[in-house]
Amino acid sequence: MKYLTAFVLFSLLCISVNAQEVKAPRFGKGILNIVGKDSTWSMKFAARMQLLGTATWSEENGDFTDAYTNFLIRRARLKFDGHILTKKLIYKIEIGLSNRDISGASIYTNNTPRYIYDALLKWNFYKNFSLWVGQTKLPGNVERVISSGNLQFVDRSLLNAQFNIDRDMGAQLRHHWYVTPTFLIREKFALSQGEGRNVTVGNIGGYQYTSRVELLPFGAFEGNNEYKGSALNREEKPKLMIAATYDFNDDAIKTRSNMGSFMQNDVGEYHTDISTLFVDVVFKYKNFSFLGEYADRNADDPIAKNSDGSTTGDVVAVGNGVNLQAGYLFKNNWEISTRYTNIDLDRSVTLKSTENQYTVGISKYIVGHKLKVQSDFSYLSIFDNSDQLLARLQIEVHF
Repeated sequence: MKYLTAFVLFSLLCISVNAQEVKAPRFGKGILNIVGKDSTWSMKFAARMQLLGTATWSEENGDFTDAYTNFLIRRARLKFDGHILTKKLIYKIEIGLSNRDISGASIYTNNTPRYIYDALLKWNFYKNFSLWVGQTKLPGNVERVISSGNLQFVDRSLLNAQFNIDRDMGAQLRHHWYVTPTFLIREKFALSQGEGRNVTVGNIGGYQYTSRVELLPFGAFEGNNEYKGSALNREEKPKLMIAATYDFNDDAIKTRSNMGSFMQNDVGEYHTDISTLFVDVVFKYKNFSFLGEYADRNADDPIAKNSDGSTTGDVVAVGNGVNLQAGYLFKNNWEISTRYTNIDLDRSVTLKSTENQYTVGISKYIVGHKLKVQSDFSYLSIFDNSDQLLARLQIEVHF
């Protein structure tokens, strides 16, 4: 960590010392852009942070009292990307610095902070085929693949919290082609370790296999706008993406496929096959945006057991969820958005009740997603349990 800090300070010092020669890019385009003299390599360095305040009220005897408040640095990250030798070979490195970013140390990560988010090479080796190698997001539900800096709400939905497959170490093969001049199809396949990011002790279970197909009948969105929240690009023509992902984690050892906690028993780790299905839709036209997602997770034997058949207390989060959200962006870049999320886990396994969350959000995009203020208010209805109210306010700054 001290070497990383020294590198960043050195880079900033170089900018300061040579201010008469080096001009930083405009806000939102990175802090420093470097290109080799022979153009055989490049590097863009950027930084971002999210400052978040929350207040939560739990129902007690029909009243919502005693708010719990929390103020934190939700995210603080450094990003590096560029090309090597050719524009067809590019790289990306993303490092997290906030406590929320690096938490989750365990014996499987050598009890060390999990600094690295992305460490990835992308090689466009033939026409429309690209090979990705390293640690990065798997091609899962669209909401998870959207960067946390480009979200429509303060944070992702409860569906994503329960079912997403996030990042892992492995390889991905990606391809796209046009059925007609406007009908675009994209295919993505990933083979990964199956235990999540920054794991140093593996491969303990089997491998994880992820396949995704995306159909865009009206062509590509402007500037990959399908993977950005809101309708900031204001599509002149209707744009639609319909997609499905199937993920199979062979001999998985975590409660949410490659996410959640490790399932340990008296002989080491508990293994079970876990499959996850995602279906999602994105539609945007002018100032209107819509995103819909469905997720379903199953496991061969979701209740973790010891060698004698007794239960350990760990269970796989099997069940399904739905997330629907829409927003309208006004001319002055104020946006009003709404979201409905339903989580229906298998109660016989998880002992958890059905949850319905209703959210209303207000956002002001000052410099697009690079500088914005977002607030949302949620009502969480939990069957046979205490309901909750949640209010959040967040500032995003992305150089």
